[in-house]
Amino acid sequence: MLNWNQAMIDEFHAKNGKGVGQFGDRLVLLTTRGARTGQERTAPLMHHRDGERYVVVASKAGAPDNPAWYHNLKAHPVARLEVGMESGTETFDVRASEAEGEERERIWADRVAIAPGFGDYQRKTTRQIPVMILERIG
Repeated sequence: MLNWNQAMIDEFHAKNGKGVGQFGDRLVLLTTRGARTGQERTAPLMHHRDGERYVVVASKAGAPDNPAWYHNLKAHPVARLEVGMESGTETFDVRASEAEGEERERIWADRVAIAPGFGDYQRKTTRQIPVMILERIG
């Protein structure tokens, strides 16, 4: 998995976040602080927008457990997000929160409409896949 992540990160930087692998223009780089170690970790994630907010889901391809970045955000909700722009990339701090209730259902439906494979991930697991909202700080 580490090699795949690094390949996606390298391609993201080489292409200014545009047209990256199977994600196209929907890839972002989320850098979190480790829940236990405190070390920075960067994860390439598919995203979509909800107004001014960025949305990522902790699908882990339908695995029975949540991805490490999710646990990191729960422990340390301030993170760094890098997004692709026409003229390069932009990096800024975000505050993460987990969508719940009706808001989660609305955002989840949007995600599945954009990328139906996420519905398949949900069917593969018994856990409810978390939906994380990333709001720009400042």
